[in-house]
Amino acid sequence: MSARTLPLLFLNLGGEMLYILDQRLRAQSIPREKARKDEWTDVDRKRVMNDIIATMFNKKFLEELFKPQDLYSKKALRTVYDRLAHASIMRLNQASMDKLYDLMTMAFKYQVLLCPRPRDILLVTFNHLDAIKDFISDSPGILNQVDETFRQLIDTYNCLSDGEFQLIRQTLLIFFQDMHIRVSIFLKDKVQNSNGRFVLPISGPVPWGTEVPGLIRIFNHKGVEVKRAEFTTAGNYITPQREGSFELYGDRVLKLGTNMYSVTRPVETHVSGSSKNLASQAKENIAPNPLAKEELNFLARLLGGLDIQKPAGGETGFRLNLFTTDEEEEHAAQTRPEELSYKVINIEATQEPGRRAELSRILGELEVAEPRPGSAEKGEDLLALMDGL
Repeated sequence: MSARTLPLLFLNLGGEMLYILDQRLRAQSIPREKARKDEWTDVDRKRVMNDIIATMFNKKFLEELFKPQDLYSKKALRTVYDRLAHASIMRLNQASMDKLYDLMTMAFKYQVLLCPRPRDILLVTFNHLDAIKDFISDSPGILNQVDETFRQLIDTYNCLSDGEFQLIRQTLLIFFQDMHIRVSIFLKDKVQNSNGRFVLPISGPVPWGTEVPGLIRIFNHKGVEVKRAEFTTAGNYITPQREGSFELYGDRVLKLGTNMYSVTRPVETHVSGSSKNLASQAKENIAPNPLAKEELNFLARLLGGLDIQKPAGGETGFRLNLFTTDEEEEHAAQTRPEELSYKVINIEATQEPGRRAELSRILGELEVAEPRPGSAEKGEDLLALMDGL
């Protein structure tokens, strides 16, 4: 497995999370002059996006993230996004958080599968970061944080060989291999089967630097072409006009990683009926792992500085529902198969003397927004994760 995969996985999943949250927040926003105190406004949406992006691109956090290391387990990575999604006034209950994570993971899995070249995973990441910059275009401080991450990606990954990118791609596919969750957008576009597996196209542009299939050339021992033979192919292939830009600014050409929720349509997930692989993997994750304690200790160091301040006066925060109605959300929580559920990981980081100070030094003290006065009606859900740190 590649030790350079984690930053790409984190940033791309984070980008998909921001796409979904932005779409749902826009759908539920009410003009400020007409909104009641328990309703979202566009001001609230911008505040949530700014808070989450500022936390996601915190300099100290990314310095730790970019150090060569193995991928987190699925449960540990899910804990990171639980924490990240609640880094603002927004609150998601367990069913909505499950749905959010399902959409994130399946979208990025599809993008990895479709990448023409392993190196194009970097272009997918740049597409996500380009879109994130649009979200915070009026916040220069946060924009600078994203640009710094851009430069770090360029410095770290542009020099890697094609073989190293192939290893990164294989590491990502191993991470996603047993995840087959049905998503309505993919089902409607007929790019996903009813069992949750993706349908890969046999036509379209070939990878940059390669030729359209259909010709066999034969060379002699001196390297001179002596014969040609043509053959027919099942697909319709085209040669790309140019390579996508791997610089800070430029045309990425590749569209994978752009916001598929920019077109208004419902966002739903359905659990695949075929889940034997997921069930077996869930049992495997329950088995004792001698490295689990060390992994969680490192995770605690990464997350320790992201302190969510307790709202004053018993207030909580704005609640966001990723389902159409509260009844759908409650039903999803009750019917979700056990093998698809993610148990919250509680990390106790306060028992050792000086532990909190150490964690604070790693990430620094981040200012996390508190709900405004009168916002208690906007949500009551706060994951147990918050109490464990």
